[in-house]
Amino acid sequence: MGGFYGVNGRALLRHYRDFQSGFKNWNQKSHAEKWLLYPQNLGVHLSIDETSLCNGEFYTILTNKSAKGCKGSIVAIVAGTKAEEIIKVLHKIPERHRKKVKEITLDMAGNMGQIAKRCFPRAVRVIDRFHVQKLAVEALPEVRIKHRWDALDAENEAIEQAKVTQTEYEPEVLSNGDTVKQLLAHSRYVLYKKVSDWTESQKQRAELLFDRYPDLKKAYELTMALGHIFEHTNDKLYGLARLAKWHDRIAEAKGTTIRI
Repeated sequence: MGGFYGVNGRALLRHYRDFQSGFKNWNQKSHAEKWLLYPQNLGVHLSIDETSLCNGEFYTILTNKSAKGCKGSIVAIVAGTKAEEIIKVLHKIPERHRKKVKEITLDMAGNMGQIAKRCFPRAVRVIDRFHVQKLAVEALPEVRIKHRWDALDAENEAIEQAKVTQTEYEPEVLSNGDTVKQLLAHSRYVLYKKVSDWTESQKQRAELLFDRYPDLKKAYELTMALGHIFEHTNDKLYGLARLAKWHDRIAEAKGTTIRI
């Protein structure tokens, strides 16, 4: 726009910020780096979460779910994740308005639960399914990485043994051309995808991986099953029953390397 009118872009930006945007008279300018509050955006269904906006610094963001990410979504943004500091900011919203909140979606972090309980006492607290699934998904690389370290240790031992016996070490090469170490490294993205999304090479790699590591296959199946429950269950009671059965399968997996 500056180029079109023959005006320096930086100068145009400064002019807009200082004169046209109303930034100098913004009523939240003095504390904007620490917190922002828009009580007019408060609704009955809220969501609270932490996110890193820049330079690895975390902010806690409270949003109105009814706005669906559009204008009027943000209720509050507070620098940091300390419960007491966030509660102090949210208590600036009149209590009579906060008590009208019926539901708040959050993760399983203790600080988020504390904030929700003290700021919105009448709201039902709902754990976001994303965070539940995230825990299950994070168990997969833990199992895979454990086996990869075991494979690296076994390879190092074999190399040392070859040196002692003065023989040439030759790693095991699987039918798809991977060594065991490579198989575990290359399977990283396979475990995040559904079976229906695998390519032919990924199907072959998964077959080799699961034949060699049954516990990894079990962990993958449990993770995919949890996602299927959330994606294909509309009835609450039926969903609870399916989750209970899934939990029983987790109990059966105890004693293995699976820790979901």
